[in-house]
Amino acid sequence: MVLAALPAACALPQGFQDNDSTEDEVRLVQQPWEDLIVENEIVSQVLSRLGYRARVHELSVPLGAQALANGQADAYLGNWWPSQRPVYQQYLREGRIEVASTMVTGAQYAPVVPDYVVREHGVRSLADLAEKAHLFDHEILGIEPGTPGNQYILDAIRDDSYGLGDWSLVQSSTAAMLSEVERRTSERKPVVFLGWSPHWMNVEWNLHYLDDPQGIWPGSGEIRVVFNEDFAEKNPDIAKFLSQIRIDRDTASDWIHRLSKEKVPAKQIAHEWIRAHPDEVRTWLRGVRTADGEPASAAIP
Repeated sequence: MVLAALPAACALPQGFQDNDSTEDEVRLVQQPWEDLIVENEIVSQVLSRLGYRARVHELSVPLGAQALANGQADAYLGNWWPSQRPVYQQYLREGRIEVASTMVTGAQYAPVVPDYVVREHGVRSLADLAEKAHLFDHEILGIEPGTPGNQYILDAIRDDSYGLGDWSLVQSSTAAMLSEVERRTSERKPVVFLGWSPHWMNVEWNLHYLDDPQGIWPGSGEIRVVFNEDFAEKNPDIAKFLSQIRIDRDTASDWIHRLSKEKVPAKQIAHEWIRAHPDEVRTWLRGVRTADGEPASAAIP
């Protein structure tokens, strides 16, 4: 059963009301991913300067898609593509969710191993895992239940792809997975886990994204901004701003490292970055008006 069918069977948390947004507000979907947390905070601070406001709702990937499709949320800056295709493709086909832009290009998302596992054990591909299963205790470490990446692994186990039928997926939080990876890498133990870029994991550890000769893994080439179907028409200036945001992988990785490893609060990271990059923010605001109808770029000193 594909994840696209999951949202219809799930209920949104309390606090979501149909059509409870206003013209000067945007309701943003968020998962506990460091780059998305900082991006939403930057958006919130910029909008505040323009006389608008943002509300951020923590929802799983399937529930976030459901909220967007039902008009209970407005925008999502974390649509990893094509890895989230199973969740979003039905809503996109129906026109209930619209793609506004590509925010980050060159993203990666796949099972990974540390480089020492490649050098010491010759594991370079998903096809190498079954033969070396004892090294990994027949386990792949995943993240939050319901995420597309976890589902691709579960599908591979179900279908016995690459001989993984007797493996298991350890589902937990992103933070818990990374903590376990950190423990195992410090002891140079073999570990295979769900990895992605941009993220500080690629700086802290020398990682190898496993080859996929059978093509069972969709990967992720970009991170997109998506809206519910009515948002751009009702909120043209906020929509224009969000659709013009462009972020490079190095910048996103720096935000992630500061938030996760240096423990700098997201509000501080966002404030300092906006202050240090006014010209870049102004490019995001070209043609955008404040809530009072003034050119938005003038609000960024």
